[in-house]
Amino acid sequence: MDNPNLSLNTRAAQFQALLENCAFSDSTGQVLDAEAGILRAMQYLRAIRAQGGRVYLIGNGGSAGVASHATTDFMNVVKMRAHTLHDSSILTCMANDYGYEHAFARMITQVAAKGDALIAISSSGKSLNIRHAATAMKQTGGVVITLSGFDAANPLRGMGDLNIWLDSKDYGFVEIGHQFVLHNIADRFGKEGKAA
Repeated sequence: MDNPNLSLNTRAAQFQALLENCAFSDSTGQVLDAEAGILRAMQYLRAIRAQGGRVYLIGNGGSAGVASHATTDFMNVVKMRAHTLHDSSILTCMANDYGYEHAFARMITQVAAKGDALIAISSSGKSLNIRHAATAMKQTGGVVITLSGFDAANPLRGMGDLNIWLDSKDYGFVEIGHQFVLHNIADRFGKEGKAA
């Protein structure tokens, strides 16, 4: 084996430890335990769904892929009006006209309404375009849920009504961890629907 630190068993154990230490906090910085954090996310989404609101998901690169997958689950399983905001024509228009750092914020300003939600995903928590979108959603009167990793003090981590943080600088772990958390939320809604 080239590198024993990359063996599947080693990586699986590291990923399990990362998920077990997933950190949740609210807009005041108050720490929530993992179960309370997941239930808080579900509470927000359940209220938005009941009012006919929408949830928007954004990310760059791999995080955009996470957003797309979660949008599918939220639409199909959670039965929400869920949308990603990375259609190439619209994104490049907004980036060209307003700068990439403002592209998502411009879209949020155009499509979001009070009571909608934004799920803002950034592994580093430093992406300016993601942070501007979170600010735009707050100004609209919507709920913001952030998912980030890397540094504990990354700027996105304090911008949400609910903030989910993974203590890793490994892009693969952070991206898959974000996907796992969002899938867990959707799966719980799915189980509720089957029990009803």
